Amino acid sequence: EGCRDLLPESPGKYLVYNGDLVEYDADHMAQIQRVHAFLMNDCLLVATALPNRRGAYRYDALYPLDGLAVVNVKDNPPMKDMFKLLMFPESRIFQAENAKIKKEWLEVLEETKRNRALSEKRRLEQEALPRPVPTPPESTNPFEEDEEEEEEEEPSAEEEVVDLSLEWIQELPEDLDVCIAQRDFEGAVDLLDKLNEYLGDKPASQPVKELRAKVDERVRQLTDVLVFELSPDRSLRGGPRATRRAVSQLIRLGQSTKACELFLKNRAAAVQTAIRQLRIEGATLLYIHKLCHVFFTSLLETAREFETDFAGNNGCYAFSKQVFDSKESLSTAAECVKVAKEHCKQLSEIGLDLTFIIHALLVKDIKGALQSYKDIIIEATKHRNSEEMWRKMNLMTPEALGKLREEMRSCGVGNFDQYTGDDCWVNLSYTVVAFTKQTMAFLEEALKLYFPELHMVLLESLVEIILVAVQHVDYSLRCEQDPEKKAFIRQNASFLYETVLPVVEKRFEEGVGKPAKQLQDLRNASRLMRVNPESTTSVV
Repeated sequence: EGCRDLLPESPGKYLVYNGDLVEYDADHMAQIQRVHAFLMNDCLLVATALPNRRGAYRYDALYPLDGLAVVNVKDNPPMKDMFKLLMFPESRIFQAENAKIKKEWLEVLEETKRNRALSEKRRLEQEALPRPVPTPPESTNPFEEDEEEEEEEEPSAEEEVVDLSLEWIQELPEDLDVCIAQRDFEGAVDLLDKLNEYLGDKPASQPVKELRAKVDERVRQLTDVLVFELSPDRSLRGGPRATRRAVSQLIRLGQSTKACELFLKNRAAAVQTAIRQLRIEGATLLYIHKLCHVFFTSLLETAREFETDFAGNNGCYAFSKQVFDSKESLSTAAECVKVAKEHCKQLSEIGLDLTFIIHALLVKDIKGALQSYKDIIIEATKHRNSEEMWRKMNLMTPEALGKLREEMRSCGVGNFDQYTGDDCWVNLSYTVVAFTKQTMAFLEEALKLYFPELHMVLLESLVEIILVAVQHVDYSLRCEQDPEKKAFIRQNASFLYETVLPVVEKRFEEGVGKPAKQLQDLRNASRLMRVNPESTTSVV
């Protein structure tokens, strides 16, 4: 009953196999109903028996064979003689009367599917042929088509590289079905990890793609079951720990965001349920005691469980990945962090201060960015030092000189004019000028990224950068024998010690809020009057 319009009479449709089956729930393995399945040459019809009418059935479902996958379910008492039908996005599990009948179902289903696919392929090939086509003499060979198909299906050399004949790979889809049916989530994800590790960077041949397609269907099923475990509709007893299994496996499947969202929804529902169950006491104080206990205890337990479940996964995921993993420049990273800080400041105006959370989540990434950029500056400075000729700069045009004056003014060097000469000359080395601009730019960007937790990182980076420059000047001053060049080196050293280093100290103190003794000691230890003219080794 109910399938007359679904099964129109056609000359090509016929019954292949049929029999009684028992359907089980895919999640809980509880018996659902008895059914009778009719396998046609192009579809499978499932029907339920009509009560009090022997041999009569009512339509339940119809599945085209080209969208149907058949999976053997390993015997694992009390689960015996079962097989699964996968019809995206759903699946159904049936039990045969005995092992012999189950084997017949599996064989006849696979054979019928193959025959269906083969006939469809032939039909498409016939339609694709240009008409009319003269029949060549050799087409009378009745085995030709089979030979061509065998040649087409001959695996390429690349496909033969991946060995999928291993027993555990052959049984993987069935093992995944068993794990999902038995709610062995950890076992299922372990199998998936093992497969991903084995395939690794192996070529995506056709057999591999087919295996991946089978496995991906199980991954979707597993994800759906885990999502259901975390849904507020499930039992909320057991506290936050009851969600740990599902959360941890979702994270391993790469579904951290979904796991986080569902975990918080689950706990919100639990708190709301607990509050609704509170009795409204006549004594206000007693009721408030109970209310606060429910809410704040639940909040504390949820926070602790969140830290446990998402250890190593917490953080500003999108922010960090976009800003720091994409290798943006330090100035871009600094502006991005500055924007985040400004928004945190707006929230603090209404009593919600998230600044300390932003600090904690970004401190590792910012530390890495500062140290990376410090290394770049040091390498660039060493390269310029290796090519140092100790010559005055000739900027050629007044416009270029004016631009350099403005750059130095923006760096905080207010007395730069005393180092300019006639026409477009500058009485400083290109190396020292470039070092000054690069160091001050680094300091400005670093101060935008500054958190108290990064104080020593920034300070030590600055000291390392400055040491490269002052050691070079100190060493050059000791080694140079030409009196004229030596005087020029002293002028550059004076610019570094008396102008640049005080500017760095002042700007650091303004940005951080306190002076840096390390910078003061560095400047004081680098005074020219303390240089031993007989030594050729730097004392810095």
